[in-house]
Amino acid sequence: MFKIALYEPQIAPNTGNIIRLAANLGSELNLIGKLGFSLQEKQLRRAGLDYHDLTNVKHFSDISSFLRENVNQRIFACTTKGSKNYSFVDYKSGDVFLFGSETSGLPDNVREGKYISEKIKIPMKENNRSLNLSNSVAVILYEAWRQNNFN
Repeated sequence: MFKIALYEPQIAPNTGNIIRLAANLGSELNLIGKLGFSLQEKQLRRAGLDYHDLTNVKHFSDISSFLRENVNQRIFACTTKGSKNYSFVDYKSGDVFLFGSETSGLPDNVREGKYISEKIKIPMKENNRSLNLSNSVAVILYEAWRQNNFN
């Protein structure tokens, strides 16, 4: 199982879509810091459909509390500022994929933290804006799952 971590997500439908994705992959979803929406918002529930009960969602008040629970895990910062293509990494069960908010990505202090195992990126055309957050999570998580024979 892989863990998805969203640092200060701002858009409820994106998080709802990621809840649905996490349920279908058997992944845990970790929300870190201040959210740009309420976990009870109608848009979040609509996007996540009835998958909330099938997904383990945890909310951590800050990055430190999240790290205390994930101290022995490999944490991949998923960022446009990454140095390695996401498909060139060998993933294993228990890996954590940390994504930033839709509006500002991962802040420097989080992205450059000593707890980050690797900064990975999804290749795309130069000078384009980044992919939608839920699409980015799907691309990377499906690659990790594929590498592990969809187990």
